[in-house]
Amino acid sequence: MTPSDYEYLRKFLKERSGLDLSADKQYLVESRLVPLARKAGLPGIPELVQKMKGSAEALTAEVVEAMTTNETFFFRDKVPFDHLKEAVLPALIQARAARRSIRIWCAASSTGQEPYSIAMILKETQALSGWRTEIVATDLSQAVLEKSRAGIFSQFEVQRGLPIQMLVKHFKQTGELWQLNADIRAMVQHRQLNLLQDFSHLGTFDVIFCRNVLIYFDQDTKARIFERMSRMIEPDGALVLGAAESVVGITDAFKPYPDRRGMYCPNTARGAGARSGVGAAAMPLKLVAAAR
Repeated sequence: MTPSDYEYLRKFLKERSGLDLSADKQYLVESRLVPLARKAGLPGIPELVQKMKGSAEALTAEVVEAMTTNETFFFRDKVPFDHLKEAVLPALIQARAARRSIRIWCAASSTGQEPYSIAMILKETQALSGWRTEIVATDLSQAVLEKSRAGIFSQFEVQRGLPIQMLVKHFKQTGELWQLNADIRAMVQHRQLNLLQDFSHLGTFDVIFCRNVLIYFDQDTKARIFERMSRMIEPDGALVLGAAESVVGITDAFKPYPDRRGMYCPNTARGAGARSGVGAAAMPLKLVAAAR
C-alpha cells in the first residue's frame, strides 16, 4: 500500500464513518482490507483503492464495514447496566408514572448484545409491567443489524457476560446456537444510521447508550454529536458512555453525574436557548439513594 493510497483511505473513512485513523495505523488497514481485496478478486489494496475511486458503491460500503470495530458482548462492563437497573429506571418509573412509557436509544448497537441486555433488564423490572418500552438500536453496518435482528448467538457469545439464569430464561437452544425468545426480540427496533448524519428523526429519548464508538472520532466530531444528542434527550434523562469515554473537555451539553462512572445528564444550566425545546429550570434525573 502506497502512502497516497493510505491517505485516500484515511480521508474516505473519516468522511464516511467518522473513523479518525492516525498516521501509524497502516497495519490495521492492511490486516482488514487485504482479505476484502482478495475476496473481490483484486491483487491488493492499490487495486482496491483504484476500484473505489471508480465509484464502486457496493465495494466502498464493504470497506467501511470491514474497518468498523464491532466488538461487543452481553452486559459489557456491567457497571452501566447496574446503574440502569438500580438507579435510572427507578427514577424514570417515578417521573414517567403519568405517561407510562420509556424510550432508550442504543447508538452503535453492533450485533445486538447491548440492546438485548437492556431489553432483558426492562423485561425483568416488575414495575414496568404494562408500560410501553421502546429500544431503538442503530448501527452503521447493515450486516451487524441483520445479525442482531435475528437474535441468534453462538455458545461463545452467550458465555461472554450473560448470566446463566438469563440464558435459561430468555433463550432457546438450537444445536450449537442460542436464539433469544420472540418477546425480547420484539422489544428492539433496528435501524441503519450513520452518526455523522442527521438523526433527529429518531425522536426524543429518556436514556441514550453511546458506548465505545466515539473514541474513534476526532474532538470536533464528538462535540457535534454530543450537541445533537443533547437536543434529543429528556431534561431528566441519562447519557451512558463507555468506561474510557467522557464529555469533559469536549462539550458542555452534558455534565457528569456524581459517583456514576460513564453516566451524564443534560446540562440544562446552559439555558433554554442552548437546547431546543428544553426549559432551563429542568432538573436532572434524581438517582435513588439505595443505588449508591
